[in-house]
Amino acid sequence: MKTPRSRWPLRLYAGLLAGILAVNAAGFTASEVLRRLGPVPLGKGITYSTLVTDKDGKLLRPFITKDGYWRLPVTSKDVDPRFLAMLIAYEDKRFYAHAGVDPWALLRAAWQAATHGHVVSGGSTITMQVARLLEPRPARSVSDKLAEMVRALQIERLLSKQQILDLYLALAPYGGNIEGTRAASLAYFGKEPKRLSTAESALLVALPQAPETRRPDRFPRQAIAARNRVIALLNAAGIVNADQAEAAASEDAPKGRLAFPMLAAHVAEHIAKSAPPGAVAETTIARDLQASLETLARDRALLIGSGVATAILVVDNETGEVRAHVGGTGYFDTLRAGQMDLANALRSPGSTLKPFIYGLAFEDGLVHPETLIDDRAVRYGAYAPENFDDSFHGTVTVRTALQQSLNVPALQVLNGIGADRLMARLTNAGVKLVLPQNAGPGLAVGLGGAGVRLTDLAALYVALARGGEPVQLSWQLSEKRNAKPLRRLFEPNASWMIGDVLKGAPTPQNALGGQIAFKTGTSYGYRDAWAVGYDGANTIAVWAGRPDGAAVPGVIGRIAAAPILFEAFQRIGASRVPLGPAPPGTVIATTNQLPANLQRFRPNALPEVATASRDAPPTIAFPPDGARIDLDGDQAPAVSLKVYGGTPPFTWLADGIPIAQGEFRRDAFWDQPPDGFARLSVIDAKGKTASARVRVE
Repeated sequence: MKTPRSRWPLRLYAGLLAGILAVNAAGFTASEVLRRLGPVPLGKGITYSTLVTDKDGKLLRPFITKDGYWRLPVTSKDVDPRFLAMLIAYEDKRFYAHAGVDPWALLRAAWQAATHGHVVSGGSTITMQVARLLEPRPARSVSDKLAEMVRALQIERLLSKQQILDLYLALAPYGGNIEGTRAASLAYFGKEPKRLSTAESALLVALPQAPETRRPDRFPRQAIAARNRVIALLNAAGIVNADQAEAAASEDAPKGRLAFPMLAAHVAEHIAKSAPPGAVAETTIARDLQASLETLARDRALLIGSGVATAILVVDNETGEVRAHVGGTGYFDTLRAGQMDLANALRSPGSTLKPFIYGLAFEDGLVHPETLIDDRAVRYGAYAPENFDDSFHGTVTVRTALQQSLNVPALQVLNGIGADRLMARLTNAGVKLVLPQNAGPGLAVGLGGAGVRLTDLAALYVALARGGEPVQLSWQLSEKRNAKPLRRLFEPNASWMIGDVLKGAPTPQNALGGQIAFKTGTSYGYRDAWAVGYDGANTIAVWAGRPDGAAVPGVIGRIAAAPILFEAFQRIGASRVPLGPAPPGTVIATTNQLPANLQRFRPNALPEVATASRDAPPTIAFPPDGARIDLDGDQAPAVSLKVYGGTPPFTWLADGIPIAQGEFRRDAFWDQPPDGFARLSVIDAKGKTASARVRVE
């Protein structure tokens, strides 16, 4: 004969009480029960969602577990104290006093079941609920309840109250595939559970009791009703005052689930692939800056044109750590290929490599920012380059040529230093340009005829900001740097000259000039718009264009990318640092004050080394004969030495005394030269020599 349904709860609780007494009174029976139960589950095998965080531990992007759950690690320190107080007051007010099972709660539950004819409260403690979550027993029989109590007693002996509470917060069910308070707070409120309102806290207390029938995304009325019952009970218990209760009960419940955070999505995805399940991977990203620049990238892309995407990179100059990595415009924006990391896409750099052409020429002593250079029609075989504005500007200074991004002067200088030398220098600094198939280095490299990634371009400009010293970019705090050493891009003097020139580049409309050194670029056919700039603390690189490489008429670096660059610098805020002063030994002079061979650039008068011939005798490129060198500055003075032609290694002498020996590079340093006149000499491996008389002041 079946037990009448109305009497089942009473018999259930009577049986549970008898079971507890039996376990506590009979040692053999308890031992047998424990043997059958097996090892105590303590949550050590739980797999949590892999989390990718910013440099301060703020969540950028979580990943779903392999079993399909959003289960984010959380402790009581991560949760609003008011929520914890409400949870304990509602679920288990003697939590800190009992040993896992609360006899008074069981007696109360049994009495309520007997008097009401149905279950009013379950009598389960938080520890018992943790035992059920760790070791689910779907049958929910009397023996299952007894086993749950035994497990609760065992867990209390092995774990602290804090650890038990943390397990509840991490595993409590909140409907669907949401587990844990942190995941629920993000899914339903779009925020971390560190700060919760009274209504939000009450809802999170109510949901685990019946997560599937109270889900606010499916059953908002039931969710509100359950939440308000919690509020009323806590109001009666004095945990929530009348005004708080009234205000909380009038709030709407969330009507759907929100998307989990997905900041720096491309970086997070890359890192998560190599991280072990459940790992918390810290990045170098600054969350607030990342969020701000993702918004900026999306808004600007929509203004530029249909199908246009943008990418932004922010790098800390001192460390090479990436503070923001915007790989596209909306991760799920299929029109703009949102899931493609455009910061790592190979694109044509346009004119953004021109500063490095001049940097090598500055270092070689071939030109100076105030050197005059002709911007006129010129032909290299069948190739006749033109400027972007289809006009020529006559004789200008190198400074003007770079600031105005004139093509013809840049190619004249590149023809002098050699495209292969430029590419070798960039490669040694850690950035390898990608040439078209079966193509060799040529003048087209100077105008964007080689592929480069935004990340690589940013690295080159970071090296400029660091005085010519490259550093490997990093995206993770624990990331090991490449063991392969990077060679210096330029000497400090040449790097400073580039920055000093680029500070004067024409700025976008309404932007304040002179604060950052920057360069824009536009690839052939209006396919890529670039802007890269730096101050004393940060380097920012911006790209805009269509992910599919289609032309976007009118999309020019100065118009499309530069405004994003300047706005990004504004959003960095307090970390802005001005560019530094000129290094010691930097020649700062007007055109007329320069040595004769630096006053005007004459391509036809270049030494044969310009065509990479080692048969030519050595020639001192810097300092030129008759130069006056001013070494004012706080740092230890040094003079940069450059040689054309000849066969390495080289030996340098000052008044017959060796100052540098065995140098295979064509540059060296003369440390702490004395004031006055001196004769510099260089001897190559074949014994050929060259000399120059200079004056140090």
